[in-house]
Amino acid sequence: MSKRELKSYLKELKKAQLEEQIIDLYDRFKDVKEFYNFAFNPNENKLIEECKFKISKEYFPVSSRRPKMRRSVAQKYIKHFIRLGVDTPIITDIMLYNIEIAQTYSKDVYIKQEAFYKSMLKSFSDTIKYISDNGLKRQFIERLEIIVDETSDQNWFNTKGFDLALDSLI
Repeated sequence: MSKRELKSYLKELKKAQLEEQIIDLYDRFKDVKEFYNFAFNPNENKLIEECKFKISKEYFPVSSRRPKMRRSVAQKYIKHFIRLGVDTPIITDIMLYNIEIAQTYSKDVYIKQEAFYKSMLKSFSDTIKYISDNGLKRQFIERLEIIVDETSDQNWFNTKGFDLALDSLI
């Protein structure tokens, strides 16, 4: 069904029928329920705290298990926040936090996997693009520069990639 057909169909419904369908969607689909819960009670602080805790747990687990260091955990939250319509500076903060916590971990623990460093560069490049697309350069340039400096201080093999990504923003 196209968007046009959907609009036409919805115009034909009476208010009670439309309400019934929305309640049915709310009950059936978790995403719809989350959307309405966020739209009417946007408790961003709780979402951000939960998100940052889960990202940090990837590198600094609460239990004695070994760190998983999965980039996908942060990416899942970022996509979810974009879908909910969370403010762009908050999403950018989460993107940067993901890289910063990884750097905090790698400062004390040598990471052999090249994939880790490539993954962090991909996250950084995605963040640069997001910042550029949303006009947030002034607000986040200092944190970006600190991240690049930290890659150099820790002798990451792909430091040049971070430099080039940052140069593309400037």
